[in-house]
Amino acid sequence: MKSKFTTAMLALFLGGLGIHRFYLGQNTLGIFYLLFCWTFIPALIAFIDFIVFIFMSENSFNYKYNLTTGF
Repeated sequence: MKSKFTTAMLALFLGGLGIHRFYLGQNTLGIFYLLFCWTFIPALIAFIDFIVFIFMSENSFNYKYNLTTGF
């Protein structure tokens, strides 16, 4: 189960490399962050992600990132 706090901290400190996206299982986005990290655009987007994660409710975060499909 993914933690909202951990995701926000990864976005703040390592977001320019896309580490928070890898943590959330969004590997394709994480690779794009890595490919373009030299432009500092992913760092700006990661800071916006950080703000979004901080203000997102726990229920909303869990619904979006921790909801597993039952088989």
